[in-house]
Amino acid sequence: MPKGYVILTEVVKDQAGMDAYGRAAGSSLVEGAGSVLAVDDQPQLLEGEWHGNRTVVLEFPSVAAARDWYESASYAAAKPLRHGAAETNAVIVSGFEIPPRRPNDTAH
Repeated sequence: MPKGYVILTEVVKDQAGMDAYGRAAGSSLVEGAGSVLAVDDQPQLLEGEWHGNRTVVLEFPSVAAARDWYESASYAAAKPLRHGAAETNAVIVSGFEIPPRRPNDTAH
């Protein structure tokens, strides 16, 4: 089963509010078996347009676990803090698992 990832892009307008959100969201993340993979206030744009000045990547054991965390009561208490402190885009994406090679496969 592939892992699940939550990616948030944020335009932070109130750093103190985001700090309060981080404290509130931290315990819900532990309860949801998630971990923070990246927080970057200066992501390096390679192509196109990117929303926000902060990008956050969270990892969960599965897409279902990521959705369960996002919809949990403990995270619901933290979300209004983020909504008040930043404009955010958020997505859940599925990790990619390379299919196993069959014994008769040959590289070309």
